[in-house]
Amino acid sequence: MAGNLIIISAPSGAGKTTIVNEALQRLEGVRDSISYTSREPRAGEEHGRDYYFVSRPEFEAMIVRHELLEWAEVHGNLYGTSRVFVSDVLASGLDVILTIDVQGAAITRRIFSDAITVFILPPSYEALIDRLNVRDAGQTDTLRLRNAETELEQYKAYDYLIVNDELETAVQEFTAIILAARCHRTQRAAAAETILEHFRRNLRHG
Repeated sequence: MAGNLIIISAPSGAGKTTIVNEALQRLEGVRDSISYTSREPRAGEEHGRDYYFVSRPEFEAMIVRHELLEWAEVHGNLYGTSRVFVSDVLASGLDVILTIDVQGAAITRRIFSDAITVFILPPSYEALIDRLNVRDAGQTDTLRLRNAETELEQYKAYDYLIVNDELETAVQEFTAIILAARCHRTQRAAAAETILEHFRRNLRHG
């Protein structure tokens, strides 16, 4: 049984990375797909933990070699997902979480039509500004907020919406979505048929 692909998107600063990290600590059988990016690491970020930080020429070479499932340019930097990593993890039966922007999500949905998609909303405009100011040391720019508006307009393309007002509630909702997806009929059909066949055999020979 293949794993589920879970796509999570949100405007910058809405808290998607924190929610994903908390969910990974609470759930078994799920892996986080670490994206490649051409941007410089922020304070506290580590190569191979938060992102794979590569130069722009290296990233562009990966595009040419068709190594990326999806990629996009966001705020002047390139971001992308390893095609082989996602395919291998899903084939092993584990779930994969893709933390990607709305452009990458749209591309990935065309390839994985059964992907579970989740959009994280900030509780308000003011809350997003406050979070960005804390993260970016008060350097939040208008472009980032305009991009947030454009991203928020895409919420209708997602299956589930989480308003990240209280972190604990948001994490619980996200983990509930992942657990519910594992119980979907398409995921459990093989187990159901095995149980049903066991009943049939026993009733025939009972």
